[in-house]
Amino acid sequence: MYRLLLVVFIFGGLLAFPGCAQDKEDADEPVVPARVLTGDGKPETLSQSRQNAITRAVAHVSPGVVSINVIKIQERIQRAPIIRDPFFQRFFPEIFRDRRYREKAKSIGSGFVISSDGYVVTNDHVAGNGTEITVSFPDGKEYQARLIGSDPISDIALLKVDGGPFTPIALGNSDDILIGEWAIALGNPFGLFERTEPTVTVGVISALNRNFGRVDEGRIYQDMIQTDAAINKGNSGGPLCNAMGEVIGMNTFIYTGDRYASGSVGIGFAIPINRIKEIVAGLKNNTIDRDYWIGFSYLPLTPYLARQMGYKNNKGIYVGRITRFSPADKAGVELGDIIVEINGITVYDEETVNKAMGSAYLNVGDHLPIKVWRENRYLDIDIILEKRHD
Repeated sequence: MYRLLLVVFIFGGLLAFPGCAQDKEDADEPVVPARVLTGDGKPETLSQSRQNAITRAVAHVSPGVVSINVIKIQERIQRAPIIRDPFFQRFFPEIFRDRRYREKAKSIGSGFVISSDGYVVTNDHVAGNGTEITVSFPDGKEYQARLIGSDPISDIALLKVDGGPFTPIALGNSDDILIGEWAIALGNPFGLFERTEPTVTVGVISALNRNFGRVDEGRIYQDMIQTDAAINKGNSGGPLCNAMGEVIGMNTFIYTGDRYASGSVGIGFAIPINRIKEIVAGLKNNTIDRDYWIGFSYLPLTPYLARQMGYKNNKGIYVGRITRFSPADKAGVELGDIIVEINGITVYDEETVNKAMGSAYLNVGDHLPIKVWRENRYLDIDIILEKRHD
């Protein structure tokens, strides 16, 4: 997975304008530096003048930002030689068989503490399949973490460390984010600095509600926060904060502009904190179950199919198969129906179907509303999702 890192360079300069030069008569007079007054009317020291909203937010947040080291067991396949001569296969069969083996793989990431009793949030792609998870705090202490739960679809994982009490980070409200406001990304890029203060990069909120639908490994990224704060490998799972020191999102992935590139180009994306709150509550209560099924398959709606059905629109998908006693069958979906909407979203191809299915992060037992065209009229159908059977 690719992670994000953005570096902001601030250049200060002194501009001279015609007419602003000092008169010669005044040049010999002593210059008294202007004093900056603080809120209570007292002069501000040089040290105080360096403090701003960003530095205060970083100081407030940093104790709750952690580095995560994960060991995963991965299955590998060693392919047999391409040359499969029958003579050699007969006498050396072992050489010409694919070999499966398991090996340990290490990965790195970041995370943040959400409660004083040691709950830590990170990405599923960081810790979801971890067999050994070590969480390192800025004060140098390390703890072995337990995986409480993980949701691959939303790419959110919940860990628990014992010891504490720990310093949690305040969780903000991602519905109140302003485009253009400060965005502060914290984490451990490239795993460079374990057991130390997190690396900080600063940018702005570039955009909101960026949708990607279903991507690698079935993950669904909807309503993502876009920022130009630098994020790179190892930053995944770290917090994206506002200038008040509140977490507004979780750094998750970047756009590099090139399939072979892996560095930040100033386009990074974070999962909104309101979604994280919802998913974390489900992981704590063990109420997240994405293993549902619907029970129909579809075909693209071609002009020929539309004419055969007497359908004069070009939007929709054609139901080509219904499984008996499936949720779709029980709800009343029929062979030959043209589905025009799923979950309130117009569908007409695989991409729009994935977007519609991913828009609500559905669970077993949830209701899935669809609209179909059948026999010259539109029908609203409510499908209740059921647990998938083996």
